[in-house]
Amino acid sequence: MTPDAPAPFRVGLLGHGTVGSAVAELLPESADAIAHVTGLRPEISGVLTRSRGDFDEILAGSDLIVEVMGGTDDARTYVTRAIEAGKHVVTANKQLLAEHGEELWALAREHRVQLRFEAAVAGVVPVIRVLQESLTGHPVERLHGIVNGTTNFILTQMAATGASYEEALAEAQQLGYAEADPTDDVTGKDAAAKMAILARLAFDTPVHLSDVPYEGIAHLTTEDIEYARDLDLSLRLIGTAERIGDELAVRVHPAFLYKGHPLASVEGPFNAVTIESPAITEITLSGPGAGGPQTATAVIGDVISAMIPPAQTPPTRNTLGFVDDVASSFYLHVEVADKPGVLAQVAQVLGLQGVSVKSVVQKGTGTGARLVLVVHPVLESRFYGAVQLIAAKDFVTAPPRAIRVIDEEFAG
Repeated sequence: MTPDAPAPFRVGLLGHGTVGSAVAELLPESADAIAHVTGLRPEISGVLTRSRGDFDEILAGSDLIVEVMGGTDDARTYVTRAIEAGKHVVTANKQLLAEHGEELWALAREHRVQLRFEAAVAGVVPVIRVLQESLTGHPVERLHGIVNGTTNFILTQMAATGASYEEALAEAQQLGYAEADPTDDVTGKDAAAKMAILARLAFDTPVHLSDVPYEGIAHLTTEDIEYARDLDLSLRLIGTAERIGDELAVRVHPAFLYKGHPLASVEGPFNAVTIESPAITEITLSGPGAGGPQTATAVIGDVISAMIPPAQTPPTRNTLGFVDDVASSFYLHVEVADKPGVLAQVAQVLGLQGVSVKSVVQKGTGTGARLVLVVHPVLESRFYGAVQLIAAKDFVTAPPRAIRVIDEEFAG
């Protein structure tokens, strides 16, 4: 090595799947540019997979560990050992952080190393950095996020082509946007883990996956998409985290968005997060949320940040309770017998429960009728209580379906 050559910065890589192999390819390509900025030249010092590599050797020969292997048990062990050995860690593992983040962040502070995780949420979209650095000191009121590219692609295709859920999922798998086993994506669990991380950062309070109720998209139908079009709405899987008084509500569920909402136009495998704060009104960050090169780019960004310390995830200062019953607008789909007075009876039940109707579409189906209503914001308990009463009516021919509607619109 010549006197002027940058010193090596050794990166141990745990995992060599879609993201890991992209990191192994992109890091050498970026090494000259990174060395110019940091004075250190990154290099892959070892790779651990199920069939090759030895963790102890990789740990001993690395300055930083990148964990992109997924899962929680082995990953937790390896990340813990790396931190205890005084090594910086970069991870893309949202499930690990959503379940064990507080423990690992505390350990990183104790050992004075960095645990960075931009790639764990929304791929290349820099929402973690914005919450941790750019908006530090500015109280956040609410986050809305499309944080799962698989489900957003499926819903986009259902709307654009009329495909069924099953057909759109098959296309997502064929194009590599969905795993062979898409359970975590389509049930909302993946998005819930990401929202737990975002809520923890935004509201400075511990949030774990178990604190986030979630619903998926498998029950959605082409009829729901058609009525969304009639009502000028877009259907998305939305994660929300918001402060309500002195408590916090974090949840994931399908929701209709009016066209003026900044997330309504986010299509395909893209992710986006809207952050609302009195100081800034709202900002929206969007970009590719999945894919090996995109996620690897976020990983390498964290590697560069760890090469230029300091940066830490501080301990939380708040312990907020969680709200179970929040106000929301809803879309309600009811199949009924085609006879006089049905709509009036449905409206009466809703009114007695304090539910106000915003718009109604009624169509004949040949053998019956279909009512599609959008209601004004109301506590979920009141709305679902009314739905139970409606479902018990003898003129209702199928279980009613309800989907939340997000009312907010922002000036562009």
